Amino acid sequence: MQFYQLLKSSSDTKARRGVVHTTHGDIQAPFFMPVGTRATVKTLSQEDLHAAGAEVELSNTYHLYLRPGLEIIGGAGGLHRFMSWPKPILTDSGGYQVFSLTDWRKLTDEGVEFQSHLDGSRHMLTPEKVMDIERALGSDMVMPLDECSPYPCEYEPAQEAVRRTTLWARRTVEHFRRTGMGEGGQRLFSIVQGSVYRDLRERSARELLALNTDGYAIGGVSVGEPVKEMFEVLSWVVDMLPEDKPRYFMGIGMPDQIVRAVGMGIDMFDTVIPTRYGRYGTCFTDRGQVVVRNGQFKADFGPLDPECDCPTCRNYSRAYIRHLFNAGEVLGLRLAAYHNVYYYLKLMRRIRQALDEDRYAEFAQEFLARYAAQDGAAPEDKSRAKT
Repeated sequence: MQFYQLLKSSSDTKARRGVVHTTHGDIQAPFFMPVGTRATVKTLSQEDLHAAGAEVELSNTYHLYLRPGLEIIGGAGGLHRFMSWPKPILTDSGGYQVFSLTDWRKLTDEGVEFQSHLDGSRHMLTPEKVMDIERALGSDMVMPLDECSPYPCEYEPAQEAVRRTTLWARRTVEHFRRTGMGEGGQRLFSIVQGSVYRDLRERSARELLALNTDGYAIGGVSVGEPVKEMFEVLSWVVDMLPEDKPRYFMGIGMPDQIVRAVGMGIDMFDTVIPTRYGRYGTCFTDRGQVVVRNGQFKADFGPLDPECDCPTCRNYSRAYIRHLFNAGEVLGLRLAAYHNVYYYLKLMRRIRQALDEDRYAEFAQEFLARYAAQDGAAPEDKSRAKT
């Protein structure tokens, strides 16, 4: 079965319209993956995600390996059955989470030895073990163990991270193929690293292209670097990636960033921003962010977003949602999170429609012009934290 099918290319941008075929269903591309780090998208049920139009969900290998563990998930029949999600799943390797444990891990060419953030127990993740874990989870798309450079990062450590990422990628591909994971329908990505150094990014891409994996991701972004540098990194490598395979810009981002990245040829996105910002009462609209906790909405009985048709906006007012937040009621978090996830998924549907109608440049220009307006300050963007 062909993994990625290119349906149409934009005539006035580098945007692509395609479809990703998996054993658990097709995903219309470009697409956004709600982040269910611990087998759940925070405050939302799987029924919520179905209703909002989600076609795929992302979970995290590191967190699921530690809790509840492979024995429990295996006993349930795999991750799909455990979390009652019959559609495709992508599992991140957990490498970002391990590397963030600066004081609790030891990094070598063999892998990463670390202490659990839960109970202090010691574990070792190698490229091969990550594949074994993801095979046991049964996810449709699997990410390899890579070394994600922090920001800022000096040239020498970034160069070392590229060397090790390629080393691990080669071992990953060998193990993936030797154990027949692809024969079971799982698809393997590789992850381009190199921090903000063009020669390292291009070197990483060339080395990984030689491995001919099923898809390609650009990692080590949205880790604190300025947005300008993030898009410079994208511009250096996106045209190097194969046209017949999906391209994944990991961990971004804000709606305007997604619109820009699609125009540069990206197919796949994930971020915790919709649910994280929702927990702080920040909601997304085409005119920017609405911080519904602000006092200006105390007696505002209009919908959260007049242009949205999600259940939150159809049934609840800004004043009521503000009251829920100020009263400490969890329903406020749930309503805001649902709206934000719905908004992101609908944005992707609008993006695909614009591509189908070959008017992406016009759509992007209009969207970006409207989105510039801001109704309130937002919490700090740390979208790669995956929580």
